[in-house]
Amino acid sequence: MRLLTRARMKASRAPRAKRAADFDQAVAEFFMRIALEEAAKGLGRTSPNPSVGAVLVKGGRIIARGYTQPAGQAHAEVMALAAAGPRARGADLYTTLEPCNHYGRTPPCTLAILEAGVRRVISASTDPNPQVNGKGIARLRRAGVEVLTGVLKDEADRLNRSFFKAIRTGQPYVTLKAAVTLDGKLATATGDSRWVTGEPAREWVHRLRDRVDVILVGANTVRLDDPKLTTRLPGGGGKDPVRVVVDSRLSLKPTATVFTQRSRAKTVLATLEDPAARKARRFAEQGVEVWQLSEKRGRVDLKILLARIAQEGLNHVLVEGGAEMYGSFLRDRLADELALFLAPKLIGSQGLSWSGELGVKLMSQALPLKDLTVEQLGADLLLQARL
Repeated sequence: MRLLTRARMKASRAPRAKRAADFDQAVAEFFMRIALEEAAKGLGRTSPNPSVGAVLVKGGRIIARGYTQPAGQAHAEVMALAAAGPRARGADLYTTLEPCNHYGRTPPCTLAILEAGVRRVISASTDPNPQVNGKGIARLRRAGVEVLTGVLKDEADRLNRSFFKAIRTGQPYVTLKAAVTLDGKLATATGDSRWVTGEPAREWVHRLRDRVDVILVGANTVRLDDPKLTTRLPGGGGKDPVRVVVDSRLSLKPTATVFTQRSRAKTVLATLEDPAARKARRFAEQGVEVWQLSEKRGRVDLKILLARIAQEGLNHVLVEGGAEMYGSFLRDRLADELALFLAPKLIGSQGLSWSGELGVKLMSQALPLKDLTVEQLGADLLLQARL
């Protein structure tokens, strides 16, 4: 806890790290936590690349920091090296992910590290990308750079869980977010849902939107709530995710707010209908991308939709409703984690349940949740778990 507190205060000095023979794990974790803070600054802005943080340390003092910029721009290690300049020679580089060793949109980070004369590299996660996956570490070691790995690996792996899944499966990471009453209702029988939760919970959701690549909803949510699906942080700012609306039969009107509200990201309509059809062209004329996808049970095949999203270089999808959409993701095992807000309110049996039909007939068939955490935000509880 003491190390974490100091890292959050962004202290720039810690006990000087010992040489490899008696490497100080506590010192390494101290600086790696600061690198993780740097990495978090890029969340939602680096896809399809991972979000990486880097810290250069010399004489026990941080001399430069950096985090990965949007795709096609500098990686974290290069940002830190550029900020340090000649001071990087003989320094230790802490990085939350193994440095890349291939030419993509940018040159290899390993090359920049070697040219800068870095003495030692301490990394957290190994990059699962087949173009890297140990090759960056191997190249540095062949060149005589000492490399230590696995420092705060679990924390670093979690921070880049969406990138890891996209690389390994070709599917984006999916978070289901719902706000419900204590009796599990999304809204009243009339569809009224404003607001289930209080202001602190809603602010948390906007901070989550700022860190994901896509926000996805079904047609009923647009019809009932007419949402903007943008990021609105206190004081302004924030990044809008790509907005994806699933409307299998194009039942929505192009005048809905999500299609007309200005956004800093594009809006996509996923449907079974032909984009060349007249009613699809009405959306295209407003700048909405229309994706025609294959069907499953008479509706857009969500697994195919997720694959298309991944092909667009988008790693993290936030699903915000409604009940049928939640049910489909849960029933087809397409969700990775759940963020469920519980408000201290009761609506009763006529309210709209949140999870949709899951086909569970026996308790042994119930979907298991793991790694459950509970946090209070204002009057509401936030339950987070992996599926």
